[in-house]
Amino acid sequence: MQSGNEMIKGLKTFPLLSRLSDEELASLAAVMQEKRFPAGTEILREGEEGDELFLLLEGSVDVLKTTPYGEPYVTASLRDSYHCSFGEMALIDRGKRSATVRARTACRTLSLGYEAFQSFCRENPTIGLELLFSISATLVRDLRMENENLHIVYQALIEEIENN
Repeated sequence: MQSGNEMIKGLKTFPLLSRLSDEELASLAAVMQEKRFPAGTEILREGEEGDELFLLLEGSVDVLKTTPYGEPYVTASLRDSYHCSFGEMALIDRGKRSATVRARTACRTLSLGYEAFQSFCRENPTIGLELLFSISATLVRDLRMENENLHIVYQALIEEIENN
């Protein structure tokens, strides 16, 4: 386990937390839990209800989706050097997971559960608002990218139909 100062320094590298001060990060870190996962472990499973966000501190993971035929495929590979998070949507709606996240290597994460997040936001509304803005910005960025991808696929489909 890292010292408090090392933990804060590490948390500052995550874009999701970049708007928070050292003191705010310390408050948030106090309600997060460290979790470790051996290589091959499914940290999140597509379709299951979720209730926590993860920050990838050490290791690498694959993000997988399932085809309509039940075949999994990797949509992204994430490393600790990317300072990434996953599971953000669960802090908003506790809905079904949109993808599976599998540990490629042994991983160390920090997690923030829905109930802890709700409680933290009630006790620290300014920090909670900053976190919600960051989560929203992440989700909006992803939605814009998916909309662009959908447009590209739609265009390709139209061209294929027109050419046949």
